[in-house]
Amino acid sequence: MNDIRRTILWVIFGFSMVLLWDKWQIHNGKQATFFPTPVTATAPAENKPADVPAAVAAAATASPSDVPGGADAAPVAREKITVTTDVMRLTFDGQGGALVHAELLKYAADGDHSQPFVLFDESSSRVYMAQTGLIGGNYPTHKTVMTVQPGERTLKDGQNELQVRFESPVQDGVKLVKTFTLKRGAYDIGVQHEVVNAGTAAITPQLYLQLLRDGNAVDGGNAFYSTFTGPAIYTDTAKYQKVEFKNIDKDKLDFEKSSTSGYVAMVQHYFASAWLLGDGIQRDNYARKVGDNLYAAGMITPVGTLQPGETKTVQARLFAGPQLEKTLEALAPGLELVKDYGWLTILAKPLYWLLDKIHGILGNWGWSIVGLVLFLKILFYWLNAKAYASMAKMKAINPKIMEMRERLKGNPQQMQQEMMRIYREEKVNPMGGCFPIMIQIPVFIALYWVLLSSVEIRHAPWILWITDLSAKDPFFILPLLMTLSSLLQTALNPVPPDPMQAKMMWFMPLIFSVMFFMFPAGLVLYWLTNNILSIAQQWVINTRMGVPPQFNLPSFKSAPADTGKKK
Repeated sequence: MNDIRRTILWVIFGFSMVLLWDKWQIHNGKQATFFPTPVTATAPAENKPADVPAAVAAAATASPSDVPGGADAAPVAREKITVTTDVMRLTFDGQGGALVHAELLKYAADGDHSQPFVLFDESSSRVYMAQTGLIGGNYPTHKTVMTVQPGERTLKDGQNELQVRFESPVQDGVKLVKTFTLKRGAYDIGVQHEVVNAGTAAITPQLYLQLLRDGNAVDGGNAFYSTFTGPAIYTDTAKYQKVEFKNIDKDKLDFEKSSTSGYVAMVQHYFASAWLLGDGIQRDNYARKVGDNLYAAGMITPVGTLQPGETKTVQARLFAGPQLEKTLEALAPGLELVKDYGWLTILAKPLYWLLDKIHGILGNWGWSIVGLVLFLKILFYWLNAKAYASMAKMKAINPKIMEMRERLKGNPQQMQQEMMRIYREEKVNPMGGCFPIMIQIPVFIALYWVLLSSVEIRHAPWILWITDLSAKDPFFILPLLMTLSSLLQTALNPVPPDPMQAKMMWFMPLIFSVMFFMFPAGLVLYWLTNNILSIAQQWVINTRMGVPPQFNLPSFKSAPADTGKKK
């Protein structure tokens, strides 16, 4: 086997190792790097009664009879209240004080850019809301009709916050008062729960905080790439744990059920919601199916024992907004992980930081992508120079290799020895062009996930016809240019001595480029920029080494059959 074959085998081996690592990530309950698939969980969830409604999995001290019933037998008359801040328009339901509709005013809808993006909703096609209530008795829950107190409904100029207050009637001697506090420019909402013991006996209620949504996937991928949609649970000990809807269906869950830290979230492409409690507060985490294509994830926390006439308060926060990394980091430890970079987070976070800094200078995300790739090319210039220098040497001795192969084609062993002798004399390392490039692969995979995950790039324009870097090029101009640049790179590389390998070198970029016709324009721009800069560097290095750039066009003619006659 000659060294060209060995080089290709090393490349295949390296790619195989990446795929094996990808499968190992899936095996350990994490998202796949390239083509995410449902996580295979290993630990079964606790068995719960099938008739528990869209409420909660009761904690150890609560019985199934304490959990509110299923769907209401008859429609319940209740009031709905709409509250508007500078960044959100929220609708609260008088039944339980649930947040049933949330529009993010700074972000446009995918289909109609004149309309705001809707995160929470309660309609025939979408269910996604935030609910809270008490269990442990016949106490007020998210199904209890509450009274809303008068107050401002719109955040006015010069006003920094407004409040919405719901009061339940006394049930089983308990009244629940919820106060939502919305602040200017904030996507996190303060939620204060006042539990009042209006009865004559001591009580020990528990508070549940849950996110309820359907299992429909959101628009965040296609056949060639996809993004995660579903619950996520974070604790200080187990860290970030995603929960697939399919695993909830099978009652196969693997996450930390009890903790004194962390959050419970619902994650989708670019956006997320999460219930946050202060550290040190005991909570039981859960995720379960509560109806036909309906799932709940949340936490239960003890309120403590309340004597007659006593009131206790539990403070929580509800985040509902875009996955802005700086905002998430400031709200709670680990919340920024809902913006999922996969196993290359350690590389992706500094790349995002650098991209954000470049955007602060250029003011355009498309040009910022170009600038970041240029910076990485400068950073890896020495490694790339080594690779292209090795390719130039291979190209220079290629005629000698081809002549030798033709001369010794009937003696493979001698051909191999002669090839090794040529490599030694010319001081050429066949692997020299591959290893430096393979070192950079993790960096560019990390950058791929940065561009795919960053909400800042959503609906961001670049130039002319590219009005949304998160959508595919409407005219496929960038993918075509990327394909042509890949073919040009192949033409500048040395021609493999083996005709079959030479053909594969041309087929591979064509096959690989097919995916890019469906990729977001921002990702294609990143690859196109990288290809153009690589071609320029390769051209300069070849010229400096006295190997004029030469286009090695493909030849797909079949080689003449060997008649076996000796000359």
